[in-house]
Amino acid sequence: MRRRTSLTLTLLAGALVLAGCASPGPSRLLLAPVEPARIGLSVAEAGATELSATEGWWKAFGDARLDALVERAVADHPGVQAATARLARAQAAGRGVDAAGQAQAGLSVDAARQRYTANGMVPAPVAGTVRDTGTIQLGGSWSPDFFGRHRAALAAAVGQELAAEAELAHARQGLATAVVRQYVALARLLGQREVADRAVQLRERTLELVRARVRSGLDTQVELHQAEAAVPDARTQRLMLDEQITLARHALAALTQQPPEALDALAPRLAALQPAPLADGRVSTDLLGRRADIVAARWRVEAAAQNAREARAQFYPDVQISAFVGLSALGLDRVLQLDSRQAGIAPALRLPLFDAGRLRAQLQVRAAEIDAAVAAYNGAVLEAVRESADALASGRAVQAQRQEQARALAGVEQAFDAAQRRYDAGLAGYLTVLSAEQQLLAQRRAAVDLQARVLDTQAQLMQSLGGGHAAPVLPPDAPRATAELDPTRSSTR
Repeated sequence: MRRRTSLTLTLLAGALVLAGCASPGPSRLLLAPVEPARIGLSVAEAGATELSATEGWWKAFGDARLDALVERAVADHPGVQAATARLARAQAAGRGVDAAGQAQAGLSVDAARQRYTANGMVPAPVAGTVRDTGTIQLGGSWSPDFFGRHRAALAAAVGQELAAEAELAHARQGLATAVVRQYVALARLLGQREVADRAVQLRERTLELVRARVRSGLDTQVELHQAEAAVPDARTQRLMLDEQITLARHALAALTQQPPEALDALAPRLAALQPAPLADGRVSTDLLGRRADIVAARWRVEAAAQNAREARAQFYPDVQISAFVGLSALGLDRVLQLDSRQAGIAPALRLPLFDAGRLRAQLQVRAAEIDAAVAAYNGAVLEAVRESADALASGRAVQAQRQEQARALAGVEQAFDAAQRRYDAGLAGYLTVLSAEQQLLAQRRAAVDLQARVLDTQAQLMQSLGGGHAAPVLPPDAPRATAELDPTRSSTR
């Protein structure tokens, strides 16, 4: 009876121990990455025309000064330097994780002078005496990765490193696009200033004509005052453009790490920049591998998944094998004697039993990090598709607008010439000339703006298509919704 009771208690105690062991708990569904087809990305097909950007796409504009400014910006800008530092940090962290999974060894040399208690476990004649001790020992340890904990940690570190590498490429592409767009903006302002110069000259000539007509009695003081007021108004517009040109040069100098006045002589012309014709094509799923920001987000998802696998592996036993060999003696004069040698091996197994839910909470944190990384990835994909669609729509719209605006400009030029001739002949009033002039200047400004927009939208399109980025290593597909984080399904480079 007592044996049966004892056996029952033993089994009950064992069951309680097993029930109290740390366990991952119930699994849950993870967020799923957005489906490319659902957001308008077509599957890449052989023979289909796919829109893409080439590396160094801005060189197609044919401006050596622009090329030099871009190269200077991407080489030394603080944004690039910060991204480079983050990459170096990720690389160092990866080397540290890799080293942590390798066998470790160390040499220790210890010496001590100690009085041994007379009432302890040490027997006579050592008890109650002061003695020297010395140890020279070589020790090492190794933890076999039976459950993939180290493999997952290393894969996570690799993912973070490759994400940082992609972010560095994204920073460089963003800077290149910013320099190109600022350069085009400066060229647009200079083009508008040329229009303003012509407006000043036109109004000065008109003022001289009105004065002559007033002297001849053909016009009144009203027309004279109107013509006189138009000249300083045109000069004011030109001065405002001068201010904007100065600020644009300062912005470009800041992007290229130069003093504000370094680019005071820079005067790009829109006519000298050669935009490439807008190609017909479609945006396919290849975009997901060409956009550096999307590649970085994909690697963040992979790193988060590997971190979760590492956290799940924490629930399994940790095996460690330690060994040592060396010399140890009571009395420093005997340390180097052959009889002082010692050696040992100590295998150990550690299994978490009661941790108050710490490991489970850690796994839940990692699962939430996967959701956050997938959400960031989905956001990057949606934004990339929107940017590409916007740039394509704007590029096509601007091309159509330029054609219509060219017709409008030709028409108002003819109307202004006719109004000027009629005014010279005394067949029309000054207001007719002034109205035709305002329409002419407005169309000339619009022509400059549209010419600049062609270049600007092309820069935006090239950036939205990835800027010519080609990822050397692509991550696996982002994880689908799953009910389990399986640590055995790790993926390493």
